[in-house]
Amino acid sequence: MTLVAGVINSVAGGGTLVSFPALVAVGVPSLHANVTNTVALGPGYLGAALAQRGALQDNRHRLRTLLPVAGAGGLVGSILLVATSQRLFDMIVPFLILLACGLLGFQDRIKAKVFGHQPIADPVSTPTALVVAVFATAIYGGYFGAGIGILLLSVLGLVLDGELSRLNALKQALSLVVNLVAALFLVFTGKVEWGFVVVMAPASLVGGHLGGSMVGRMNQRVMRALVVSFGVLVALRMVLT
Repeated sequence: MTLVAGVINSVAGGGTLVSFPALVAVGVPSLHANVTNTVALGPGYLGAALAQRGALQDNRHRLRTLLPVAGAGGLVGSILLVATSQRLFDMIVPFLILLACGLLGFQDRIKAKVFGHQPIADPVSTPTALVVAVFATAIYGGYFGAGIGILLLSVLGLVLDGELSRLNALKQALSLVVNLVAALFLVFTGKVEWGFVVVMAPASLVGGHLGGSMVGRMNQRVMRALVVSFGVLVALRMVLT
């Protein structure tokens, strides 16, 4: 499942919506599952970012601004996570998953509604709105790893114009920083299930690199539809159980 999650994260975002429920299904408490998921999938984000680094050429100037913002947001989110009780986390998780699925599923409609099919096309500027949106999204990512790729891809798609493959590469770099900073903080919380990390991390690395290499050859709409459908089912199951 972790290998699949790494591939999905690279291609469409949302792979953690596969691995997180898998951990919960085998008996890991949801808060620990989320922390473990964040740490274990870090290599997958690295593999995906390396596989798509060639598509980052046009966004290197934006990375200088957005990477520190993403890291700061990831740290804030991970601190908030540790301060959250298990009971409260169980209550809000289904709604966080549905939020992520909704943004991914309706990204094209939101983009058309907000920007009238004219997002920012300037290859140099990094609008303030994007900086604020990335910071807020990074807080979410540091708090709840599942769905960070979906949210970042949605935010980038709303504000910037460009091919999906290039936006996806930018998303991979930002996701990597959010995950890295959050994971470095969370490893000291005592909530990481290291037995699962040892198995998941190598599979995540392979899956992330594989998905990053395949991103230009896969039907992203189909992948998105599958991820959204699975995420909705997971959220409904959590609400009803």
